[in-house]
Amino acid sequence: MQERICLVIPPSTFLLDERVFMTLGILKVAAVLEKTWKVDVLDLSGIENYEEAMADYLARFDTTVFGFTATTPQMPAVSRLSRVMRSLRPSSKLILGGPHGTLVNAAHRREKKDGIRGRATTAFEGLLELFDVVVAGDGEYAVFEALKSTAPRLVDADDPASSLFLTDTALDETPWPARHLVDVGSYHYSIEGERALSLIAQLGCPFNCGFCGGRNSPFLRRIRTRTTENIVAEVEYLYKQYGVKGFMFYDDELNVSRSMVDTMNQLSNLQSKLGVEFRLRGFIKSQLFTDEQASAMYRAGFRWILVGFESGSPRILRNIDKRATREENTRCLEIAKRHGLKVKALMSIGHPGESEDTILDTRNWLLETSPDDFDVTIITVYPGTPYYDKAVLHPDRPDTWVYTFEGDHLYSREVDYRTVAEYYKGDPDGGYQAYVHTDFLTSERIVELRDFVERDVRKKLNIPFNPSAAARRYEHSMGQAGTMPSNILRSSAFKISKSLV
Repeated sequence: MQERICLVIPPSTFLLDERVFMTLGILKVAAVLEKTWKVDVLDLSGIENYEEAMADYLARFDTTVFGFTATTPQMPAVSRLSRVMRSLRPSSKLILGGPHGTLVNAAHRREKKDGIRGRATTAFEGLLELFDVVVAGDGEYAVFEALKSTAPRLVDADDPASSLFLTDTALDETPWPARHLVDVGSYHYSIEGERALSLIAQLGCPFNCGFCGGRNSPFLRRIRTRTTENIVAEVEYLYKQYGVKGFMFYDDELNVSRSMVDTMNQLSNLQSKLGVEFRLRGFIKSQLFTDEQASAMYRAGFRWILVGFESGSPRILRNIDKRATREENTRCLEIAKRHGLKVKALMSIGHPGESEDTILDTRNWLLETSPDDFDVTIITVYPGTPYYDKAVLHPDRPDTWVYTFEGDHLYSREVDYRTVAEYYKGDPDGGYQAYVHTDFLTSERIVELRDFVERDVRKKLNIPFNPSAAARRYEHSMGQAGTMPSNILRSSAFKISKSLV
């Protein structure tokens, strides 16, 4: 008899709309597990009363093994879910995987190497209070180690020398994400009017931006690439299985791959073979962008690209170790426009050295280059980022940490990521909070300037705000006996009857 495991996708209560991109990492783990386990996926994305939904699952099913994935902003919700489970089913085995555990472990590992006991060690021990096992790095093979009765508290797959660390070959050999275990139809994303699904063609980003997580984690730092044939085959499968003609590539930087142009050409050939036109969207690295890449992307169906320009200030670009100049960023936009590609500029403020002048540089650069869309976020000091890992405790403020780059400082408030998520993003029309400040700007002033840039640039470039979407409530009374609504629970063990929420 096969054992059953429930994999839990937690809500992302900090997002305006949670049912946009499904969580592919845990669905890839599910696809591997399906060969030997009965797999339930409890998808709590966009569910307002998610604790009630979890309690109802526990009342209906006798599952005792649960695997959670979590980004850092999802941790408050995951912590609450863990406590619900400890209260209602204390004998359950709880496993945590995903980016947060990986990043905390990477920072903790660095502290151990340096012989210090710092906040990363405290954060890691906090995870062990909530979970029986923490999986760091790739989960596809590591999950089987975590499921063993003799599993250690930490299964560390974030090591290229480990057999648990995925290689290029393993990416091709392991199955695609088990999207059939979530309600695909409840996710609503479109590109140029075409309903779209997301996929990941490669893993990792080799650059060293100071604000970016995983710079000390091979899992997120080392590039692992699928073959062009495998990528194109997944696109064809998604088109035939779900009828979608839009595809969002969620790779960190598509044009880091040497095979990127060939992949684009093969995607173009696929459309000719099928007699359809796709619409694609994805991220690129500005200083690596070329006319050849842009032309190939347009032929493949790209009409939008997203670029992390981050700042219009040369000082800030240097301080964040972006490896791209203001001029290279401008050139990237010019290349895109020559080839009919729209650009969403991803900007951030609150870096070391940030001042009113540097934020105005960002505003002015946006007005000069006129991207088709943009957002401006306030940076957060996450575990696993240089801003976090290389910060030191302020000598006079026990709740403040200081990161220094060439004399410019970034001050960040200590955050218990298990309980706080308000630091992450927010409503672009005035819902941001800042947990950082600089030598020149208070936290409050950073928020004021962020809101000013957002409103001023959108008004002058005639770019509307994106509408928000309210969270849905899980109504357990609408579930049938022995089942739950299908857009919350899917299973490889049995069929779930359809219910609306």
